[in-house]
Amino acid sequence: MNDLSRQATRLDAIEGSYDKWLLGAAVSLAGLGVVMVASSSIAMTANPFHYLIRHLVFIGLGVAMAVAAMRTDLKSIEKHNQLLLLGCFALLLVVFIPGLGSTVNGARRWVNLGFSRFQTVEAVKVLYVVWLSSYLVRFRDEVNATWIAMLKPIGMVLALVLLLMFQPDFGSSMLLLGITGGMLFLGGAPIKRIVGPISLLVPVLAALVYFEPYRMRRVTSFVDPWADQLGSGYQLSNALMAIGRGEWTGVGLGASIQKLNYLPEAHTDFIFSVIAEELGFLGVCMVLVLYAVLVGRALWLGARCVEMKRHFSGYIAFGVALWMAMQTFVSIGVNLGLLPTKGLTLPLISSGGSSVMMTCVAIGLLLRVSYEYDRAVRRHAFRMDEAATPARPAADSDAPAAVAPVAARTVAPLPSRGTSRVQPRVEPTFGGLA
Repeated sequence: MNDLSRQATRLDAIEGSYDKWLLGAAVSLAGLGVVMVASSSIAMTANPFHYLIRHLVFIGLGVAMAVAAMRTDLKSIEKHNQLLLLGCFALLLVVFIPGLGSTVNGARRWVNLGFSRFQTVEAVKVLYVVWLSSYLVRFRDEVNATWIAMLKPIGMVLALVLLLMFQPDFGSSMLLLGITGGMLFLGGAPIKRIVGPISLLVPVLAALVYFEPYRMRRVTSFVDPWADQLGSGYQLSNALMAIGRGEWTGVGLGASIQKLNYLPEAHTDFIFSVIAEELGFLGVCMVLVLYAVLVGRALWLGARCVEMKRHFSGYIAFGVALWMAMQTFVSIGVNLGLLPTKGLTLPLISSGGSSVMMTCVAIGLLLRVSYEYDRAVRRHAFRMDEAATPARPAADSDAPAAVAPVAARTVAPLPSRGTSRVQPRVEPTFGGLA
C-alpha cells in the first residue's frame, strides 16, 4: 500500500463524537419530564401510573427513532428532499380519510393506530425543517437575490397551513410560519423581503381569530382570566394560582394541589405550572437554563457548520433550534398568562406520544449534525498535520520523487458560495444585521 492509500485509510478511520452539551441538556429535560409526568398525572385515573407508563413507552420509542436518526448520513436524507415535502402533505391529508382520521374535541388531527393515536403534524414539523434546509442549500443564492425563490417556500408553508386550518390547528400553523420566517432570515433572505409577506398575513390571521368564537374567547380570557374564572378563564386562572403557590422553592415534589383535578391538562399543556408549584422559582430557572443550553448550542452548531460550508447540516440545526425555542416560548407563555391558550406541549417534558417521539427524532438529527461536524473538524486537522509534515526522502536514488501528500493539495479553502453581507467566511448573514 502506497503513502496516498495509507493516508486515505487513516483519514476514513477518523470518526466524530456527539455533542455532550446537546445530549446532556436533552437527557436532563427528558428525565425531568418523566418525573413531572408521574407527579402531575397521579390523580387523573384509577391507576396512578397509567400516564407514566404510557410516557415511558413513547420515550423508549422516541429514543430508538433518535438513535436511527443519529446513525443516518445526512447526505442520504438530502437526496430525498422532494419526498419529504410530499410526506408533509400526505400526513396532513390522511387525517381526513374515514376510518383512519380520529376526531377529539372537535379537532381532526390524529390518525388512529389501534393501540394509540398519532398526531401527524408532529412528524410534519421534522420533515418540513429538513425539506426547507435542503431548499435553502439548493437555492441559497436565489433566496438572497430574488423574490420568487423566497416566495416558493412561503407558498408551500401556506398550503400546509391551509390544511392545518381545516383540522383545525392554529397553534401548529403559527409555529410552521415562524420556523419558515426564521430559517429564511438565517438563510440570507433580506429582512425587507420577509417583512412584506408577514404584513400581509397579519390581518388574515387576526380575522381567523376574530371570526372564530372559541379563539376569541381564548383572547378575552387571556386579557382578564378572572372576569370569568369558572368559564373561559378557568385554565389560566388555575395555572396562575399554581405558579403563585410555588414561590421560591416550591411546595415540594408531588405536593401540588392544583393538579388534583383543578388544573386541566396538568400533564400536557399546563405541566409547566405544576413544575412551578412543586419546584418553585428555582426549579423554573433550572428548566429555562436547560432549554437555553439546548437552543443556544444548536444555534452555535448551525453557525459553525455554515462556516465550514456544511449548509444542509447548519440549516437543520437552525430549524430545530427555532422549533424548540418557539414551542417552548409559547408553552411557557401560555402558562404564565403572557399568551392566549394554545395546545402546544413543552418539548421533552410534557406527556404526549406524538410530540415526545418526534421531538426525540429532532434531537437525534441535531446529534447527527454535531457528529458530522466534529468528524469534519478532526479530518481537517489531520490534513493540516499531514501537510505540515515534510515528505520523506526516497530510499533509493533511482526511485521516483515522493508524491506530495493529498492534504497539501486539499487544504486550500473552497471558493465561497452564495452572497454574504458580513464577513466572507460567515454564512448565513443573519439578515445583514452585523
